[in-house]
Amino acid sequence: MNETELLAFCTEWLEAWTGNDPDTLVSYYADNALYTDPAHRNGLEGKEAIRKYFSKLLDVYRDWKWKPIEVFPISSGAIVKWECEIPLGPEVIHEIGLDIVEIKNAKITRNEVYFDRTRLVASIEKQRRDQRLINL
Repeated sequence: MNETELLAFCTEWLEAWTGNDPDTLVSYYADNALYTDPAHRNGLEGKEAIRKYFSKLLDVYRDWKWKPIEVFPISSGAIVKWECEIPLGPEVIHEIGLDIVEIKNAKITRNEVYFDRTRLVASIEKQRRDQRLINL
């Protein structure tokens, strides 16, 4: 892919993270893809394992929005710097992170996600504490 095609691919792929459509999202991945993120540091191998995880993840975060900030071409794909808005009740978490995205034949073969989850985890824990207080 040239730089223009790579930016278009990464933009479309990141947009596919929004909503609850794991089939569309997983269509960007090769059958034997490797996916890692802070919750799955050892990685998920293969499209079916990735689809199972994405189904659960997208069901929880239906309204988050992703977009690329910068796409840095590398010989095997791209390093993608992205921003994400994650609505959690009345709060919206803004995160910036990086993905290593290796692409072959217009399919992602390796996707490693890196970002600091501290604010996200703290917000989730606060919601859980608040819910426990409501249920007293």
